[in-house]
Amino acid sequence: MIELHTHSLLSDGVLLPTEALSRAVVDGFEAYAITDHVDTGSLGRVLAELTRLSKDLRSEMRIQFIPGVELTYVPPRMIAGLVADARRLGAELVVVHGETVVEPVAPGTNRAALEAGCDILAHPGLISVEDARLAAEKGIYLELSGRRGHCLANGHVVRMARECGARLVINSDAHAPGDTMSLDRRRAVGLGSGLSEAEVDAALEDMRRIAARCRRNPITL
Repeated sequence: MIELHTHSLLSDGVLLPTEALSRAVVDGFEAYAITDHVDTGSLGRVLAELTRLSKDLRSEMRIQFIPGVELTYVPPRMIAGLVADARRLGAELVVVHGETVVEPVAPGTNRAALEAGCDILAHPGLISVEDARLAAEKGIYLELSGRRGHCLANGHVVRMARECGARLVINSDAHAPGDTMSLDRRRAVGLGSGLSEAEVDAALEDMRRIAARCRRNPITL
């Protein structure tokens, strides 16, 4: 299994990164990203901790740890600069907190994230057809979310992705141990969002490709 969107107590999760990773090993994950919420003030601090952890634990755990960030509630005009800063500071995966239907995210965030070239646009809400086309053109993945509230727009995201040829991933957005999704639950989220079995398989395979692309600092035993 692959997971590309989770949080630790470096932002609003409840577990230390090391505990989250230890639990991920037991749960059978092959690759696990911690993408804590960051803004202009916390980006450097969070990435310093996650990239240091990646180096320190490289030989200690049977899992590929992907240090990343989720740019969250950042003014749209600042997103491009922060995406570039995150990559410079060692983020292997850059997620942007999209325009979910259950939070007051600034209009224009989806477009700014796509123009900036993030890797995953998380829970993009009622994404426009124009933005879905841009995601397809730039090879940016749209997220189907397993998280309560964010998942309400999954069906719309599927329709836009199909119409425009955008690629999808299925993530838990885990903040606590009970949020972690098994493979069966992940498939259920995809099917419940309107994907076919083949489309779910394609999304899971794309997640494996993303993890392989991030394999700069893998943790292996």
